[in-house]
Amino acid sequence: MKQGPLKNIRIVEIAGLGPTPFAAMALADMGAEVIRVQRPGNRHILGLEYDILNRGRSFVELNLKSESDRQKAAELINHADGLIEGMRPGVMERLGLGPQEFEASNPHLVYGRMTGWGQVGPLAQTAGHDINYIALSGALHAIGGADRPVPPLNLLGDFGGGGMYLAFGMVCALLEARNSGVGQVVDAAIVDGTAHLTSMIYSLHAEGFWQDRRQDNILDGAAPFYGVYECSDGKFLSVGAIEPQFYAELLSISGLPGQTLPAQLDKSGWTELRERLAKAFMGKSQTEWCAAFAGSDACVAPVLTLAEAPDHPHHKARGVFTTVDGVSQPAPAPRFSRTPGKITPASQSKAVAVSEVLAKWRKT
Repeated sequence: MKQGPLKNIRIVEIAGLGPTPFAAMALADMGAEVIRVQRPGNRHILGLEYDILNRGRSFVELNLKSESDRQKAAELINHADGLIEGMRPGVMERLGLGPQEFEASNPHLVYGRMTGWGQVGPLAQTAGHDINYIALSGALHAIGGADRPVPPLNLLGDFGGGGMYLAFGMVCALLEARNSGVGQVVDAAIVDGTAHLTSMIYSLHAEGFWQDRRQDNILDGAAPFYGVYECSDGKFLSVGAIEPQFYAELLSISGLPGQTLPAQLDKSGWTELRERLAKAFMGKSQTEWCAAFAGSDACVAPVLTLAEAPDHPHHKARGVFTTVDGVSQPAPAPRFSRTPGKITPASQSKAVAVSEVLAKWRKT
């Protein structure tokens, strides 16, 4: 089988943090040959010896403040199908490596730009982080307890609204360039992507089915049939029994059928219903409940820790996690029937020479 649907795609990655290397990892997982350009002697900001986000690709060391090294970077870019960078707007232009520099020398180049606020707009030149971008999109306001919003790690903004949209945008533009012969700039902004991810919630809100208050809606922890419950051992279960038939199964297995209960969608009875379910779930351990719900359609699953998740039988059967360089990590996703993704071994400690990369790329 061929390696990945993006085989023979060559990408130059200007080293960055968070969403940029995540996008590069996703492209490399799917078979693209990605070469990261990083500063000589650059160490990970957190001191990591092995960064999962840097897997599957080699790197070259170039000081982009040096004219000779900028020329080397430009030569790499001129032999690439795409470039991704996460600098503030204007930085690559000041380095002489902006997209307009390659319009004549590499007209099919797809130039991917990853920022929080986007290339244009009043906030384009200001600093920010995931929490700021998802706050401005409206998403953060909807997440958390009734008293205050709670940041959902940096999964929603950096990686969901940022890195994945950059990777998606790159693939879209690369496909179009194959047809037209002309590249373009991909302006991937975390605030844009996060807003796009909330499309369904905005739709529900527009129709009056979503209240602009936390813990007052079906999917935000207010509904007793869509939430998290503690078990007798202090561990938790996730419950997502929205549909009536799944809800009926939830009640049956949890031991509540036959009791007088509020109607499922009667919000005035949600507090009572939640208390009844909470009391029931406290009667057994997580392991006991998992056994009770095994094979059912009650939409109940254990809340696993990062250490527990890789060992779950479902993940083992599907190979959701893998081990590379002794580090357990998520495997490439999604899956392909004919050209599956693959993690290509590459050193994270030893740089390759630019001449070595160019010699290979010039031959293909």
